[in-house]
Parts: sequence; C-alpha cells; structure tokens
Amino acid sequence: MTRNGTARPLLSLTRGLSLLVFTAFCLFSAAGPALGAAESSITVNATSAMLVDVTHKETLIEHNADVAIAPASFTKVLTLYLIFEALEKGDVKLDDSIYISKTAWQTGGSKMFVELGNKIPLEELLKGIAVVSGNDACVAVAEHLYGSVDAFVAAMNQKAQELGMSRSRFLNPHGLPTPGQMTTARDMATLATAYLRRFPQSLRFHSMTEYTYHDITQPNRNRLLLKDSSVDGLKTGFVADGGYHLMATAQRNGLRLLAVVMGAATPAVREKEALALLNYGFRLYAFIPPPNPSQPAAVVKVWKGAAPQVALYFKETTPVVVRKEKAQGVQWVMDIPPAVIAPIQKGQTLGYAFLKAGDATLATVDLVSTTDVPPANVFIRLWHSILLLGQYPWRRIWKPAAYILGAAVACAALAAVVLRVKNLRRKKRSLD
Repeated sequence: MTRNGTARPLLSLTRGLSLLVFTAFCLFSAAGPALGAAESSITVNATSAMLVDVTHKETLIEHNADVAIAPASFTKVLTLYLIFEALEKGDVKLDDSIYISKTAWQTGGSKMFVELGNKIPLEELLKGIAVVSGNDACVAVAEHLYGSVDAFVAAMNQKAQELGMSRSRFLNPHGLPTPGQMTTARDMATLATAYLRRFPQSLRFHSMTEYTYHDITQPNRNRLLLKDSSVDGLKTGFVADGGYHLMATAQRNGLRLLAVVMGAATPAVREKEALALLNYGFRLYAFIPPPNPSQPAAVVKVWKGAAPQVALYFKETTPVVVRKEKAQGVQWVMDIPPAVIAPIQKGQTLGYAFLKAGDATLATVDLVSTTDVPPANVFIRLWHSILLLGQYPWRRIWKPAAYILGAAVACAALAAVVLRVKNLRRKKRSLD
C-alpha cells in the first residue's frame, strides 16, 4: 500500500511537470520571432545580419535585423544610389568634371586623396567611393549634385524613406560617426537589394580589387573579392561603437545573393560570417539546366516555306534556379504548335517550355528558331494554301476535294506551259 500510495503522487507530479514544460515550450515558440527553418540552422557571430535572395527578393535569414547600429561606410551605398540615379536621369555624365572644394579636401577618415581646387571626372570619384571608400570623394559629389552637403543629406533621407528604410537616419554622405546617425541590417539589406536590382552596372566599380589615384594605390577593403570568384561587391564599414560591417554579394548560375553582416569583432570575422551566409544560401537552391542547348527541343512543320521544317531551341541556356524543396520531380513541358507558316525569322519565338513541378510552373522559357525560313516559290505556296484549307472543320469533305482541285490546278498549269511552248514554236516558224 505504501509503495502504491507513493507512486501515484509521483506519477501525477511527473505528468504535471511534463505538461508545464510542454506549455512553456509552446508559449516560447509562439512568442519568438518567425525566423524560419533556415535561420535556426545557422548562427552568426555579429551584432546583426541578413541574407537576401536579390534575384527573387526573398529574405532567407535574419539575425537581430532591427537592432539600431551606426552605418559607418555603408552610408556610401545610399550616396552611390543617388549618383547612379542622377546618371540614369541624365543630370550628370561620367566624364563631368567635379570641382574639389576645401570642405571636400579637408574631410577626414578614409580618403581618395583628392587635391584642393582640382577638377576630377565623376567616374574617378565613383571609383574612389566604391573601391577605397573615399570620404573626400563623397563630399565633392554631394556638393556637385545638390549644391551643398546638407541638401544632399536631405535627399538621402528622402530616398531612404521611399525605399522603405523606416529605421534609418543619415546625417552625412560618407558615414563618419555622428550622434543620431543610425540604421539596421534590415534597412541596409533593403537599400542594397534595390541598388543591385536597379543599377547592376555599379558592380563594375565594386568588383575592382584596388584603385590607383595620383600614384597612390589602395586595396578594396572587401577582401572576399580575392577569396571567392563569385563575389563581386559590395561595401565594408567600421566605426568604433558599431564594429566591423560587410555587405557581400555573389552570383552563381544566375542567382544573386546578398549577405549583410554588422557589428563583427574583426575584419576577418565579418568576412568569415558573410561568406558562410552566402554559401549557406546557395545550398538552399537547386540549379536546373535546360535540355542540351546544342540539341533542338522540337522540330516543327513549316507551311509555305523554303524549308519543310524548322528546329526550335531554348532561348535561355542558363540554369533555372528554384528552392530545393520545389525541385523534386520537375520536368520540362513543351507548348509547341503542330505547324507554322513561313516566313520565319531567326530568333522568332514559336513555342514555350514550362518547368513543371506537379501543377506548379516554376519557370517559362521561349523556344526560338535559330535560322531564317524564307517563303517558298509561288507554286508551293499556292499548293500549301489549298492543303491548309483542309485543316478547317470541313476537312473531311475538303481534303479529297483539295487533292482533286490541286491536281486540276497542276494540270491547268501544265497545260498553260504546253500552250506557251506551242505559241513560241509557232512564232518561230512564222519568222522563218
């Protein structure tokens, strides 16, 4: 009795504790941030971080993404955004000469080492900002575009709001420490994604491993450019209060990812964490190539053409990128007409290929002709026109009649030729 009497309270206590632990776990799970499966399987050794699929505009990982932190030289990405926007609008040109004021020349921190009173092409200042993080170059361009640094900063904050960077505030165009200048990893990811999608040509500058101006050569502080050939940008930053930052972007098989790491302890740590995020992100995707691009996807009959058929090829030969969980059982499904009518031009779209996973369409690729097919001669076009009438609903009646009519037309054509020959012979005799 004593043994049984003791067991029942212990059993009840055990069940109660189990229920309590289960309830706490559920409450914790519900209260915690919805980070997704990808985030729970990787840790980031930095204050905050983001991993974004730039190609599909999808957030893959976020870590303390809304923590306020000083932007440092990440600020320059917004400065560059406004410069490329001005270039796009035609307000400035790359070969425009930019005057170097005393304010620009005196700007501290990282420098391009412009000289007071010089006039420097905008393209060189772009390199100075993107590659060697020149604060002096930022001020020079800000004054040229908006007349003053204050006006340029106002435009920066307006653009930040337009892009949805609701937790950011900028007080200068270069990122030197200023009380109240703040951003977040999420806002920086928003900015960089918009920048890369709108101005992909900017990577021509960001991918430079070094830059020389007036015999002074400085390396790009993004050392991932030398460690991974798929990395082609984007920007580093450092402030004593915020730590070491790195935006790194890479493209593999047509997929572009962006890693944002803020507040790392050292430059080596920011590089390691950014590269780990990029590698992790690329592992989430499957790269599905189209069928052999050197082999036609289909061959289609040609009516009224100088050739009886035309081969169709995939217009795009780069792999289609899909999440791995969607890549099971995928197959290409062709939508091709039974026949086409000449003339056909090289590069003309004549069908479509759909990458299917069940009922879902993951991608669509045009099927095009790689050759011209000119019209056939008049007799073939006439004959095909007669045969094409048999493609309509009354084809059961028309098809035999088409052959009879076609034979009659052929006989008439032959008779015309014979008659023409006889007439020519008759004229010849009369001349003799």
